Amino acid sequence: MFTPRARVPFRESLLAWFRQFQRDLPWRRTKDPYRIWISEIMLQQTRVAAVIPYYERFLERFPNVQALAEAPQEEVLRLWSGLGYYSRARNLQAAAQQIVARHGGEFPLDEESILALPGVGSYTGAAILSIAFGARRAVLDGNVARVLARLGAIRGDLRETKPWQSLQKTADELLDPQSPCDWNQAIMELGAIVCTPRAPQCLLCPVNKFCRARQSGEPESYPAKRKKRDAVQITLAAAVFWTAEGKTLLLPPPRAKNGKPAADDVATLVSRMWHFPTVAVRENPPEELRSFLGGILSSKNGELSLEPLGKVRHAVTYRNVTVLPFRARTARLPAIRGAKRIPLKELSTLPVSNLTRKIGRAALAELAHAVAKA
Repeated sequence: MFTPRARVPFRESLLAWFRQFQRDLPWRRTKDPYRIWISEIMLQQTRVAAVIPYYERFLERFPNVQALAEAPQEEVLRLWSGLGYYSRARNLQAAAQQIVARHGGEFPLDEESILALPGVGSYTGAAILSIAFGARRAVLDGNVARVLARLGAIRGDLRETKPWQSLQKTADELLDPQSPCDWNQAIMELGAIVCTPRAPQCLLCPVNKFCRARQSGEPESYPAKRKKRDAVQITLAAAVFWTAEGKTLLLPPPRAKNGKPAADDVATLVSRMWHFPTVAVRENPPEELRSFLGGILSSKNGELSLEPLGKVRHAVTYRNVTVLPFRARTARLPAIRGAKRIPLKELSTLPVSNLTRKIGRAALAELAHAVAKA
C-alpha cells in the first residue's frame, strides 16, 4: 500500500494529529499491563463512553490481578452487570487466576504467555504488548481494518482469512517501530472518531491525502458492508413476583447446556445470571408461563393470578427478543430452592443481565403507576 519512503510522512502526519487531539481516557494514563488488559477487554464491541464508569468501578474493587483472581465470581459479574458479553468477565477472572497460578501474580511479559490467557486473542495481545511494553506489534481490529481498507480502496469481506491476513501484513508494515504504543492508539483513534463506518469526516482526517477511497469520491463505500445474518424473532414470558413490601424473587444463574444452545435458550439470553422465572413461548404466553411455573413451584402455592405488564424489547446479536412480563400476585413469595428474595428496586445488588434489568424496570413502572392511581 505504501512504499518505504511514503510511510515516513504518513506516520508523521498521523502521530502528530494523535498527540495533539487524542482523547483523555483513563487507561491512557498508565502503562500497567493489568489496567490496559482490563480496558482492552471491556472495549471489545462496547462504546468508550459506556466503558469508562465500569472501568473505574471495576479497578476500584479489583486494583490488581490477585484481587480479581480471589474474588467471588458473583461479585465480578455484578460489577460487570450492564456491560454485556458476560463471557468477557468470566474469562477475565479465569485469566487472572492463571496469572496467579503460573506467573506468581505478575502479568506475563512474553507474547506466548499473554496469548495463552483465556479471552486474549491476537488483537488484544498486540495491544497489551505495544501499549504496556512498547513491543513492535501492530493491532488489527474492525476500526483499523476499515482505515486500511479505505486507504487502499479495498473491497470485499475483510473478515475472510486471506484479506484479513493481507491487512495484518499492511498493519505490520505501517507500524512506527519507534513509537508502537502511540502508533497503535493513533490508528485506532482515527477509526473510532474520524474514519467512522458512516459519514467519515474526511476533511478532518490527518492522512486524507494518502486515502484512495477519498480520491474515489465514495469513501463510505469502502469496505463493502458485511451481509447481516437474518434476524430471529423470539418471545419470552417472565413472571415477576412481588409482595406488598416490594420484594421479588429471582432464580439462580442457570448452568450452560452441552452443545450449541438454541436461539431461544433462556440461559443464554439471561447470560447465565440471576433472573426472573422466564420461559420461551409460542402460542399462549400466560398458559405456557403458568405451566413452567407449575414445574418449579410447590402445589401449596395454588393457582397463580398473572397480570400482564408492559412489553419489553431486547436485542442480542441476531435475535430480536420480545418479553411479556406478568405480575404474579402473591401474599408470600414462594419457596424455590436456590432462589433469592430481594427488593425489586435492588436488582443491581445481584449480577443480572440487561434483559433482566429491563423486565425489572417495566415492573417498577407499573408499580409506580398503580401507586399514582391509588
